[in-house]
Amino acid sequence: MSTLAVITPSYAPDAGLFAELHRSVLEFTPDDTVHHVIVPRADRDVFARYAGPRCRVVTEPEVVPRHYLRLPRGPWGGLWANLRRPWPPVRGWVIQQAIKLAVAGAVEADVVLIADSDIVLIRPTTAARFTTDGRLRLHRVDDAVHPGMPRHVRWHQVARDLLGLPPAPAPPLHDYVTSLNFWDPAIVRDLQRRIADSTGRPWFDAFTAHLHVSEFILYGVFVDEVLGTRPPSDTTICHNSWEDVPMDLESALAFADGLKPEAVGMMISAKSKTPPDVRRAALDRCSQIVQRQDAG
Repeated sequence: MSTLAVITPSYAPDAGLFAELHRSVLEFTPDDTVHHVIVPRADRDVFARYAGPRCRVVTEPEVVPRHYLRLPRGPWGGLWANLRRPWPPVRGWVIQQAIKLAVAGAVEADVVLIADSDIVLIRPTTAARFTTDGRLRLHRVDDAVHPGMPRHVRWHQVARDLLGLPPAPAPPLHDYVTSLNFWDPAIVRDLQRRIADSTGRPWFDAFTAHLHVSEFILYGVFVDEVLGTRPPSDTTICHNSWEDVPMDLESALAFADGLKPEAVGMMISAKSKTPPDVRRAALDRCSQIVQRQDAG
C-alpha cells in the first residue's frame, strides 16, 4: 500500500487556519499519514500542541542551511540573507518554496501532499487518489499560460535555467501552479540533483538565488521535459477561491455550492481575510454537499 505525507509551511498568524487543516488531515487521511508543519523558530510553541505520532512540528532552522540568516522583523521582515552571497536578500516566500522542496525530498512516503494552511480536506484522501495505473498524476493545465501572465512566463524561464534546459518557447505554456498539490519524493530528490548538476551549486542556493521562481512550475517542467514521462493530468482535487477580498455569508455559500464530486479539498485564500464564521459556514455547506454527492 502506498503511503501519504502532508507538508504545510505555516506561522503564528495562520495558526487558526492550520488547526482546521490539521483536524481534517486527522479525519480524512490514513492513520499512518504524518502531517509535517514547518514554522519559524519563534512560533514553535504556538504549534507544539499538535506534535505527536501524526504531526511533526519542524522549525525552519532544521530545514534551511546554516548559512542562511532570517533578518530581524521590521523593515526587513520576511527576508533572509544567504551569508555566502548576501545580496540581494532572499524573500520569505522563496525560502518557503525551497522548504517545501527540502522537506518533500526528505520524507519517507510514496506521495506528499503540499497543503497551505488555508486548505481544508473534505473527503477521504489517500496516495491512491493521485495515481492512475500505478503512475502518479501531475497537476497540469495545458497551454494555460499566455503572454498576459508575465510572472508565469518568467517562472518557466527560471525553471529551465535551473534545469539546464533551452529557453522556454513562446507562450502558450503549461500551468502547474495550484493551491493543493501532490509530488513524488523520489522525483523531488532527482530534481534536487539535477539542479545541483546543472548549476554547479547546492540546489537550495541555486533555487533561492532567483527573485522570481515557482516550485510547482519547476517540478512540472522537470517531470514533463527532463524525465519526459508526461503523466496524466489531474486538476480536480481542490475547490478554490483565490479572491483577495473577504467573503460574506452569501458569497461563501455560493462558492461552496460549486463543489465538484472529485474535490478532496477546499481553499478560501487566507489573503481574503474572510471571517472564521463565514469560512466555517462554507465548510459546513461543503460537508453537506459531500454527503449528498457520495451517497448518490
